[in-house]
Amino acid sequence: MKINSAEFVISNTKLDLCPKPDKAEYAFIGRSNVGKSSLINYIVNNKNLAKTSGRPGKTQLINHFIINEEWYLVDLPGYGYAKTSKKNRAKWEQFISDYILQRESLLNLFVLIDSRLPAQKIDLDFMEWLGEKGIPFSIVFTKIDKLSSTQLHKNLSAYKKEMLKFWEEMPIHFSTSASGKTGKETILNYIEAINQTYQK
Repeated sequence: MKINSAEFVISNTKLDLCPKPDKAEYAFIGRSNVGKSSLINYIVNNKNLAKTSGRPGKTQLINHFIINEEWYLVDLPGYGYAKTSKKNRAKWEQFISDYILQRESLLNLFVLIDSRLPAQKIDLDFMEWLGEKGIPFSIVFTKIDKLSSTQLHKNLSAYKKEMLKFWEEMPIHFSTSASGKTGKETILNYIEAINQTYQK
């Protein structure tokens, strides 16, 4: 898939203010500081589309972008560490879960995982919740350029071993690096394949 256009549509915290659910939709989520905004910008060839920040927890809204005037890419707030009040965090968690559970045009949730870290309980719990709720998702390992190929293989094997304690098989997963320009095509091809099925 070639990206010809990527435009911001709307930011909000309410499901009923999201765009009309008449197009295929793909959302990106992950723990704070996992490299989500950088990856989104890399995927759509626009370094200024999603706001990047060195400060964890910067994304605090549901951000819709329309891609090629055909499908929506959604940037969701990160979960986990963020310098904000418990009340704010609870509010985010509520509107994120409302969106994930009720958005009928959401075809896949990309869960971003930092490839440098061992499996984190917060990520494993989140994916288990998605599984229980029947939400289609795939894993995107980020920042693979920070590791040697040997270390990356070792880390991903360890992650798979951890996942298989709870899952019958490893979910579909991708290895990416925004700064190393790796993994964009496989994600876009995956989205394109789902779009074709959706349109039929």
